[in-house]
Amino acid sequence: MSAVQFLARRSVLKLAAALGGFIGLRGMVSAAAAQESQETAAALPKAPVQTKMEDIPFGLGAKITVERRDMIVLIGINRPYSHNRLDPEAFRSLAKAYYDYNHDPSLRAAVLFGHGEYFSRGIDVDAFQALVTADKPRIDGDGVIDPQAQRRPNLSKPLIAAVHGDCWNMAHELFLVADIRVAAANTDFGQDETTHGRFPGGGSTIRFVREAGWGNAMRYILTGDHWTAQEALRMGTVQEVAAAPELALARAIELANKVAACGPLGIEASLASAHLAIDTSEADALYRLGAQYSALYRTEDFIEGRRAEAEHRAPVFHGR
Repeated sequence: MSAVQFLARRSVLKLAAALGGFIGLRGMVSAAAAQESQETAAALPKAPVQTKMEDIPFGLGAKITVERRDMIVLIGINRPYSHNRLDPEAFRSLAKAYYDYNHDPSLRAAVLFGHGEYFSRGIDVDAFQALVTADKPRIDGDGVIDPQAQRRPNLSKPLIAAVHGDCWNMAHELFLVADIRVAAANTDFGQDETTHGRFPGGGSTIRFVREAGWGNAMRYILTGDHWTAQEALRMGTVQEVAAAPELALARAIELANKVAACGPLGIEASLASAHLAIDTSEADALYRLGAQYSALYRTEDFIEGRRAEAEHRAPVFHGR
């Protein structure tokens, strides 16, 4: 082989090596970009299968009522003849209402309340006897979201509770699932299952302890004593106390409308991040913040928020 041929061959080999390195680097960059794209896509709440939540009027004897008001929905417990205790049908209807709300893109906040004299005295023990004896779940199947948030998926949209009168046991556990809670001054809270030989099996042993602190929760769970709205406010399980039941509901609706006026993607991302910190770990929640914010940064709602701020007007969000 001549010197010229040798040099030419070495140049070709160098070029091939350089190209190989470039291709390999490009592959690494592409892989990293793909991973970042996947993390960004996973950071925002998944778009639910779209449904249309229908009104269920009060006058039809429905155990759970549904009233749409623009971008919010009012979900009412309606068994006043049994102190609004929930039987299996009412519980499943509530679970379906939560599912329909969560999957209706036109709705951005929900208010849970009770018709009549009480919010609810909790579970209708006699009506649930057959399910409990057979050790069957209170709900199963598709098209439902557990109102006690004991099984996933849970609500990904905001829930505001307005309570009055008696709010006992299962009802208190439904109340604790809500993101914001308003109570009328006449509310009587109770978690007194231990006085009946039972225990709070719907989540209070976790959520009540987390929200109010160990000593406060055990003070009432272990004794079965009831407590007032002001005591709930002191413990932190209630955010606001209203003078009368109708004012508590009005305030909850006002808060729901304020939430609904905000960017829905930002609201859902906020809830998802906060739940992640509680359900997994703070470290995991902190690790995902960058990807969550990056995902929001690419949305139309983010751009609309910036544009509205610059134009000194209220933003109009579309959830995309």
